Amino acid sequence: MSVTHSERVEHADEFRHEALFYAGEDEFVSAIAAFARGGARAGEPTLVVVSERRVDLLREALGADADDVHFADMANVGANPARIIPAWRDFVGKHGGPDVRLRGVGEPIFPERSPDELIESQRHESLLNFAFADAGSFWLVCPYDTDALETAVIEEAWRSHPFLAYGDHHLESSEYRGLEAATAPFAEPLSAPPQEAAELHIDERLEAVRRFVADHAVRAGLSRERIVDLVLALNEIATNTVRHGGGHGVLRIWNEDRRLVCEVRDGGSLDNPLADRELAPLEEPGGRGLWIANQLCDLVQIRCLPSGMIVRLHMAFG
Repeated sequence: MSVTHSERVEHADEFRHEALFYAGEDEFVSAIAAFARGGARAGEPTLVVVSERRVDLLREALGADADDVHFADMANVGANPARIIPAWRDFVGKHGGPDVRLRGVGEPIFPERSPDELIESQRHESLLNFAFADAGSFWLVCPYDTDALETAVIEEAWRSHPFLAYGDHHLESSEYRGLEAATAPFAEPLSAPPQEAAELHIDERLEAVRRFVADHAVRAGLSRERIVDLVLALNEIATNTVRHGGGHGVLRIWNEDRRLVCEVRDGGSLDNPLADRELAPLEEPGGRGLWIANQLCDLVQIRCLPSGMIVRLHMAFG
């Protein structure tokens, strides 16, 4: 990795997406408290989205300055990583404006993430560069624990963040892939569905799709509320298949690690890399299916391949 060193960072009038590397909780609290305190004392609206435990530690470290910092629990905001960009957009929309400088801290990647969640969180980190390219003066710091995360995860952070920080050293990384890579079709391989997965052909008969999903959700033991949510989400995805995916597709359902997984494969494509993270304007007749699925499901995986699209919905039992 080739970098340029700088001991002091000016808060430029542009989006600055920075990975902060720390070792252990004490270093985390020291670095993030200093960053948040700087925003509070400069009158810069600051939002910190980390675990509930770390919110408590930061409030204690900040003392009276904590009253001027906004906090949120990542477990609520970003259990599904696709919901994080909308939360940041809400923050920028409410507090940003001409001559207003914003600060943020978001830790979407932590050891407790499942392998699937980790990949989607890494995709989120890359998409942030595109989502806020025109956000103005917004400095967003993403902490990474070098004691707890694998080397490959740290290396990926070098590639998804234009700026890096190690203690007081702020660096520009030549490993950063750029916006073109962030917006490219996402084709990270998915595990193959198990041979015992139930299968249904999707066509315009969406009532059969809804009944198929509901029956399997009941047998899996999902709660009534979760069944309703999953059926609604899958109906949206199947509708996209009929309207935009060539008119037909294949639905597969299986149980995996106390989750029900529903996968739809069709001949569609995805032109907007933020389609699942943006709510289409009310005046537009469609374009909300992927958004709705992300609001209802624990995890949504989208892959764009030369042969078409794959959408997987994950819903935990209960």
